[in-house]
Amino acid sequence: MSSVSLLVLPILLLCACSAFAASEVDWWEAATLYQIYPRSFMDSDGDGVGDLNGITSRLAFLKEIGVTATWLSPIYDSPMADMGYDISNFTKIYPVFGTMEDFDAMVAKAHELGLKIILDFVPNHSSDECEWFQKSIKREDGYDDFYIWDDGKIDAETGKRVPPSNWNSVFGGPAWTWNEQRQQYYFHQFLSKQPDFNFTSPMVRRHLIEVLTFWLERGVDAFRIDAVPHFYELRLANGTYPDEPVSGLTNDTTKHDYYTHIYTKDQPENIELLYEWREFLDEFQRQHGGDTLAMVAEAYAPIEVLSDYINNGTHVGSQLPMNFNFIQLRDTATAKDVERLANHWMDVMWTRHKTANWVIGNHDNSRPATRIGEKRADMMTIVTHALPGTSVTYYGDEIGMPDLATECTPTNCDFRDPERTPMQWDSTKNAGFSAGNSTWLPVNPNYKLLNVQRQRGVARSTLQIFKSMSALKKTPAFRAFKEEGGFSYGALTEQVFQIVRTAPNLEEYRVLANFGGQVERLDDLTNKTMEYVIVTSHSPHRVGAKVDLSKRIYLMPYETVVLRWAA
Repeated sequence: MSSVSLLVLPILLLCACSAFAASEVDWWEAATLYQIYPRSFMDSDGDGVGDLNGITSRLAFLKEIGVTATWLSPIYDSPMADMGYDISNFTKIYPVFGTMEDFDAMVAKAHELGLKIILDFVPNHSSDECEWFQKSIKREDGYDDFYIWDDGKIDAETGKRVPPSNWNSVFGGPAWTWNEQRQQYYFHQFLSKQPDFNFTSPMVRRHLIEVLTFWLERGVDAFRIDAVPHFYELRLANGTYPDEPVSGLTNDTTKHDYYTHIYTKDQPENIELLYEWREFLDEFQRQHGGDTLAMVAEAYAPIEVLSDYINNGTHVGSQLPMNFNFIQLRDTATAKDVERLANHWMDVMWTRHKTANWVIGNHDNSRPATRIGEKRADMMTIVTHALPGTSVTYYGDEIGMPDLATECTPTNCDFRDPERTPMQWDSTKNAGFSAGNSTWLPVNPNYKLLNVQRQRGVARSTLQIFKSMSALKKTPAFRAFKEEGGFSYGALTEQVFQIVRTAPNLEEYRVLANFGGQVERLDDLTNKTMEYVIVTSHSPHRVGAKVDLSKRIYLMPYETVVLRWAA
């Protein structure tokens, strides 16, 4: 079958099988989500930094590859101490990214194309340059307790004032910083330039609801909620903050992991905030109409905690707590590892809530092509799209971009933001990312061969595999995941992982992925004769060929195939 046939095959299957009526599936339940890091996606004005107009100019590409919704990392006004996660104004665009008019034009274009926009909502803290913090320093009415302030303690031996507790910040060092003007310490889970909000203040909660309202009225479809485990901290009835116990994980007293965070992480009140925001979003949707306004919650937290994010039997919260299990995979990963990590999620979240999502990369972690290896990157693209639920892809992973050491000397390389280098669109100057003379991070030198334009013309490229899998997610078999027997998965051997997706009595897809470097033999998988519809570059098979799965078959090292059977 030709490369053209490979591209259109899933669409033809979708049309042929549209009579099948699966259970109702909301837009976020089986979506293809795509994360954009705005600095690195597309520069429209030649200053070397990506911007909103650049994103708008590339939205048609997202439509082309089958994206449902795109999540934008923070675009708000910020001093950029933490790359935009230190927000000085929650309802203003960072000028380098453009204007509010640019934002409105981007949303309008996205909706015209049938794409949804997800904004990064950062409710745990602000910048210390935020007007709210400056008012809190001055103890202005209503803002006195807007942040977490404390006098600290007097050291009995030295007589000097010291922080209220031993709490360390996520980024290392004390989580309390002295403010000379107010003559108190303030608490910050992250940088000292990111003071934490005090969520016991009703005014804080009102302000954040107003922020959500502002962006909803501009057409935003959903929010990714940042740093959920860190919203609340324990304050005792006497107004003091208890010391956290030593963890034993490190001897470095400045490290976050020096203590076990029983008082500063995963407090039960965190979940109440999610329920509060969900109630607000549902009411907004009821009043204004339109599709479900979803919440995607970012949290590295125990699975039982994430389960409560969705609901506790009484209240509902985030539809999609992000599943970071596959971020753990490295180049030694086996099918058994994938099965274990999938089960860790499904045994709780699917059993209780019938929901799943699969994240393989983001702006805080090494890219899949580097972390698990180029030979396995396509494999995990197929696996994350083939498992039931929503797939989440970080920009550039759809073409297999690797990490880049961005600053090198003859003796050392600095991996500064190695997973955030500019998107590689084509083989022209700066990979088509910017017409400027320089870019905020270097473009990976491999862009001449690794880019969108080139992969569009290669049948088995990472991009074509991504496009084909996102198209398959729209077929009846992939949308029937709520039906009894609609899917199964597991390790057939130590190295071979299988996923089966079924529209009962209509069609079946079977994914076979060999994670190992040796040929794998499989016997008597099923009595069906199936057709190859997607094959990786390591496969000796061709699209359109038939295979009798009642007989012995072989998978080459790192080979992944998608097979189809139709009634």
